[in-house]
Amino acid sequence: MDTATADPTVTGDGAARPGGMRRFGAWCAALLFAGVSAVVGCRVADTDGVTPVPQLLAFLPWLLVPTAAGLLFTLLARWWTGAVWGVALLGLLAWFIEPYGKTGEPTGPPVAELRVLTSNVEFGQATGALIEAVRREKPDVVFVQECEYTCDTALKRELSGTYPHRQAVEGGGSEGSVILSRFPLDARDGVPGTMGMPGAVADVDGHAVRLQLAHPMPPLPDQVGLWQRELGRLRDAAAAARDTPTVLAGDFNASQDHAAFRRVLDTGLRDAARLDGAVRTPTWPARTTPAFGVQIDHVLVSEEFAARRARFLDLADSDHRALVVDLTLHAGR
Repeated sequence: MDTATADPTVTGDGAARPGGMRRFGAWCAALLFAGVSAVVGCRVADTDGVTPVPQLLAFLPWLLVPTAAGLLFTLLARWWTGAVWGVALLGLLAWFIEPYGKTGEPTGPPVAELRVLTSNVEFGQATGALIEAVRREKPDVVFVQECEYTCDTALKRELSGTYPHRQAVEGGGSEGSVILSRFPLDARDGVPGTMGMPGAVADVDGHAVRLQLAHPMPPLPDQVGLWQRELGRLRDAAAAARDTPTVLAGDFNASQDHAAFRRVLDTGLRDAARLDGAVRTPTWPARTTPAFGVQIDHVLVSEEFAARRARFLDLADSDHRALVVDLTLHAGR
């Protein structure tokens, strides 16, 4: 490192010399930059890498903090090569923090309106809070993840009058999932996964709309491959539905900083929150949002939809915030 000084690090009276402090600062900066560079390098290479990179990629914007700290160390150490390294990392982070994916307004005339709500109720614990939110927000379609047996029973009891149509995968713990709808539903094969991901086609005022719930496995250290495969299945489902207006919503356990999620967007789907200017609003973990967190709950829509009024709801007893968005369906391309 070009902070070199030949002076001893400690004087005869035990006081630290400036050269020693500079070397210490340079080493601290180098360690910080090396860690950030590993994550940013995977982002540049358009890959999610291996543990711990997928987990850290979820919090990519927060890597600005160790990078800024490293730059401070380089200034204290007068390590100018390191300062260039740090500035380059800041530039790359700023570039990748920009929203990913297509935007734009549909070209055809509007033909239908629908409000969509998606919520992970954390093993059914937030079912009561969800029911209250549904009654307050009055969505037309509700996507519910981690809706185990008691949650499923409560939704049937409390909401079946308002939402007579449903498509569900029953299961305990995190495996159960439900789509509730005011519109008639035609059942379709869902996406295979460890947790339930049901699908259906809704008749929205005479227009067919493909509904698909998303809930792939999270990128746990020993399950990154499974997480990537299940996101890949969602991508395949999105690509197969290009001829039908599509809403793909749920807990994706992934952000736009994950390559596997960007592959889903590359099919032509658009993030409704981004269309309404809320692309980085965090949804998890709920206990630290909105100050700290990541957006892993999404409503993705095909190009026939416009989106507005995206809002994030805090539900008691869930580690996720719910997302509500108003959609306008436009005539075909």
